[in-house]
Amino acid sequence: MSKRAGRAMLIGSAAVVALWSAQVPAATLPDDRSWLIRMIACKANGALMEVYLPQSVVLAPRGGMAAGQTVDGYYTLDLTEFNKGKGLEPVHVTMSADKKFVTVDQYTRGLSPTRIPVGGGTVDFDHRFGLDAKCGPFQAQDPNYRN
Repeated sequence: MSKRAGRAMLIGSAAVVALWSAQVPAATLPDDRSWLIRMIACKANGALMEVYLPQSVVLAPRGGMAAGQTVDGYYTLDLTEFNKGKGLEPVHVTMSADKKFVTVDQYTRGLSPTRIPVGGGTVDFDHRFGLDAKCGPFQAQDPNYRN
């Protein structure tokens, strides 16, 4: 083996040892304010729609969302059945003053806000995939609950 090859092998070995001995920083988990929980599940024409809210809001000491409260959450439109995947979209979610409706505002796409009865019902989200969406009750985990 030539001096050049020996030197390259020594440098390569030193690099491997250095990489192996380097500690990988531990992942930082989000605090409780960042954890999300599904609060609404809907289905329409093979597409699934879900709304996720921060766990800290949902499990608040005074019974969840307050009347008139608006929180930031995420909306998913699951188009896996159409081979288009499932994305997360930020939304504003507002509990009505009488606590009978939840309004989902898909502000990033400029769509009209969707009013969903707290007890569940049929609503329209976007007009391509979300017409006649059957939604379970707010805070129920099963989209077929009471349907």
